[in-house]
Amino acid sequence: MTSPTISKPILTERIISKRLMLLVLLICAIAPVFPLVATSEEFIERDSLREVMAKNGVDGAFVGYDVSAGRVFLINAPRARKRLNPASTFKIANSLIALETGVVRDENEVIPYRSETPPLIREWARDMSMREAIKLSNVPIYQELARRIGLGRYHEWLSRLTYGNAETGSVVDRFWLDGPLAISAVEQAYFVAELALRKLPLSRRAQDVVCDIMKYETVADHTIYAKTGWCRSCKPQIGWWVGWVQQRGGVFAFALNIDVVGVADLDKRIPVAKELLSQFGAI
Repeated sequence: MTSPTISKPILTERIISKRLMLLVLLICAIAPVFPLVATSEEFIERDSLREVMAKNGVDGAFVGYDVSAGRVFLINAPRARKRLNPASTFKIANSLIALETGVVRDENEVIPYRSETPPLIREWARDMSMREAIKLSNVPIYQELARRIGLGRYHEWLSRLTYGNAETGSVVDRFWLDGPLAISAVEQAYFVAELALRKLPLSRRAQDVVCDIMKYETVADHTIYAKTGWCRSCKPQIGWWVGWVQQRGGVFAFALNIDVVGVADLDKRIPVAKELLSQFGAI
């Protein structure tokens, strides 16, 4: 499920002034579009870097948020602002909410596997902890957590976290897979940046735990924390990689989404994002 693209003027390879962004936001306040997450950062479009995606045979969008510098880099800005189904990137927020509401004791509590349909991945079909489930992107395990949380608490917490459109619909264990929940790459980058800085309206414990289980790799002077996603119900299908790089005391948050034309495109998410992160000096 997608939502209308946010209509904002962007100047290619030029910084959009903060005053202009504030003016645009005031105009958009009376228009039927989704507002940007922030009003104080400098937005820079870098469409020349779309060639990184093109040479890998994919099309999509990328957002890089240099938190300390207050700069947000956009590749394919209209798409970067379009709300898309988060798929398994929602496991980040889902883990936070599960811990905060106490439906799971901690990241090591074993959660029972309950599914009436054959698993997409064979390794999913067993009981496991949230720490293991997020690494395997185990959908049935997180669906069990969703049923424990319930729609009422999701309504409360998604609004409090300002997570995308914060819509759940009526199916408690499918709304992030099939919609109506939707979030843009810009919003994803801001969300994980706040998590990295422990600034979300949640306990420090919940944020510390989720950051820990999101750790992807540590290389030289940086550590990557990230989560993949694959929206199979989207048309075209969408692949995500969302997270941040912690380096030299700073945070560079990012969100990549690409069209998945064939299953082989899923393996391109991380290499493409890493190449773009390298271009921005984040890794």
